[in-house]
Amino acid sequence: MNEKVINFNKNAEKVAFDKEHRQKINFNISQYDKAVEKGKQQYDHLEIAKQRAANIKHKSLAQLDKYLVEFETNFTRNGGKVLWARHAEEAATLIIKLLKDEQVKKVVKSKSMTTEEIKLNEHLEKNGIQSLETDLGEFIVQLAGEKPYHIVTPAMHKSKEEVANLFHQKFQTDTESTPEQITAYTRALLREEFQQAGAGITGANFLLADIGGIALTENEGNGLMSMAFPKLHIVIAGIEKMLPSVDDLDLFWPLLATHGTGQVMTAYNSIVTAARQQADSSTQMVVVLLDNGRSRLLEKSRQRSALSCIRCGACLNVCPVYKNIGGYTYDTTYTGPIGSVITPHMQDMKENKHLSFASSLCGACTEVCPVKIPLHELLLLNRAQAVSEGWTLPKERFVMKNSTRILNNRKLVDFAGAGTKNLVLKY
Repeated sequence: MNEKVINFNKNAEKVAFDKEHRQKINFNISQYDKAVEKGKQQYDHLEIAKQRAANIKHKSLAQLDKYLVEFETNFTRNGGKVLWARHAEEAATLIIKLLKDEQVKKVVKSKSMTTEEIKLNEHLEKNGIQSLETDLGEFIVQLAGEKPYHIVTPAMHKSKEEVANLFHQKFQTDTESTPEQITAYTRALLREEFQQAGAGITGANFLLADIGGIALTENEGNGLMSMAFPKLHIVIAGIEKMLPSVDDLDLFWPLLATHGTGQVMTAYNSIVTAARQQADSSTQMVVVLLDNGRSRLLEKSRQRSALSCIRCGACLNVCPVYKNIGGYTYDTTYTGPIGSVITPHMQDMKENKHLSFASSLCGACTEVCPVKIPLHELLLLNRAQAVSEGWTLPKERFVMKNSTRILNNRKLVDFAGAGTKNLVLKY
């Protein structure tokens, strides 16, 4: 049994029996559930909207090579620059070089799971470049020295009292500070940082092939300022974020907002095309397109649909396993059902196959997905692949072989009795 599996099992048991942690997560997710239920009321036919989105993403993935070339051609024509990264290390190296060429010592970052995927903050720190998260949730976990807990809500695991104490430790604010007061303090603190930063780094919710642009959606305005203030704007995005046309946003933006936060639309929605600047302008925009295992997943005709994910986080919020073991137990960038599907392919099946087994297969994740990814079926496919490639332990194979034989025979089941069944199933 590899170390990741041992740590996963150990941490899962610890977190599952942490009543305080479960109380916080269940409360925060319950608030999300109420908001989403209200947000869905904007749709007369939600299933039709989801099917349209699924069809568009299917088309995009089927012709991804065509749309990537189209995006690069149009983005470059607009005055931007596109760099291609085969893996995380190469992406980080390219970004560091861009920053060093411009002698940048401080960057501001808007929320981006892709930067977490390539461990960008660690690379920046090693190269003497200060990196400041500007999304409030990301800023909180950065202050705490932690990673994002959730794809959409990085600080979901913290209560307002814990956040108030954290700000008191770091900035000597009042321990009784309200969320509104903490937000106001952070806004004032970051405004100056935006003006001083040499570069802004963002992700992209969507890449738009027909106009060569990126679409960014957010609620705080920090993404807009990360793009607007610094002279250099760097975008890091996975190649699967592609949409054929800007016209597709009228479908995808509301779906993402509703399933991500329960809103009809998020507060700020930006389309940036790196419009050609004046000849004497020193501003520039660079998009780094990241593969990092996505091509391996794209090769699989059935599992490739997981690349349709728009990172709304809905599957995490309904998953009974996620709600019990929490985000950190997975020890991956992408957690919950979607993370359990894509991580074994984007990284290593042998080291991460256990994630696909950490599921009840209840199908709730599939039901809520706004782009109709059959997540519970893909988890089963991952399990089958792990078995066929021989990544299961001898004792696991022994138990499965014999339990199948016993469970298919009523007499043997009755003979075993409840006590024996419970003992066997425990292992």
